[in-house]
Amino acid sequence: MKSNSKLEKILEGGHFAITGELGPPASANPEVIRKKAKYLRGNVDAVNVTDGQTAVARMASWAACLLGKEEGLEPTVQMTCRDRNRIALQMDVLGIAALGINNLLCLTGDHQVFGNHPTAKGVYDLDSIQLIKMVKDMRDEKKFQCGDDMDVEPRLFIGAAANPFADPFEFRVVRLANKVAAGADFIQTQIIYNVEKFAQWMEAVRDRGLDRKVKILAGVAPIKSVGAARYMQTKVPGMDVPEAVIERLKGVPKEDVPKEGIRQCVDIINQIREIKGVAGIHLMAIEWEEVVPEIVEQAGLLPRPQVYQA
Repeated sequence: MKSNSKLEKILEGGHFAITGELGPPASANPEVIRKKAKYLRGNVDAVNVTDGQTAVARMASWAACLLGKEEGLEPTVQMTCRDRNRIALQMDVLGIAALGINNLLCLTGDHQVFGNHPTAKGVYDLDSIQLIKMVKDMRDEKKFQCGDDMDVEPRLFIGAAANPFADPFEFRVVRLANKVAAGADFIQTQIIYNVEKFAQWMEAVRDRGLDRKVKILAGVAPIKSVGAARYMQTKVPGMDVPEAVIERLKGVPKEDVPKEGIRQCVDIINQIREIKGVAGIHLMAIEWEEVVPEIVEQAGLLPRPQVYQA
């Protein structure tokens, strides 16, 4: 075991893992975290806490993680390279480890032009692959990026993101291989609606033996409305929403679309579970956390496994 991560223990134990996602508020209100936590606790094995998602200023991920821990969650800090140079990144890595946060997801970060401070200066001193390597060396070699030694290493379970659908498709597995070589322990993918194309990506992953080197969690999310589905299909880069997904939602009365979106999510989970090499799911129900218990129950994924943590 590389860390004291509950998520790592569940994955290494061969259990089908579930991670969730929680977006901090654009305010200092801790009750937002507490309210969301009650829907996630006991239904997922760990919870990603986003780091200024969509480049909007929000409560710091590490702070929201501490609030989540108080509510019984196993938090995963998301850390982007957009806002920090390598000195600040290493300082935050040491800080979250010292606070007892055991999971870290390394991201390059959404560009600031898409957020609410478009003229802010982006840092991008490192990219996500370089961040993964730096954290791995801090953990395994007890060395800072400059080569200096440290006394107590940050024992973190290191994660990264992957998009099976972005162009060029052939390069997607190459980029995944680079993240695995840098030191990623687990991968969370982009939301999957095109299961057939995801299965093709997983076949390429298995052909390179990457599924034996890293734990892959397939991204899933319920769709709340036809408009949301159409927006993801046409406006969100790197998303693949087949027309059949939208037609299925249009095939029920408008008031029943959210329930159909939940059923569709459960169906996708069941299909993904049959794909060799998938170690779990990353369930993203941002601002719709109250449906997480229903999705997990309908998918037959309760109760969640219990593991010992020192």
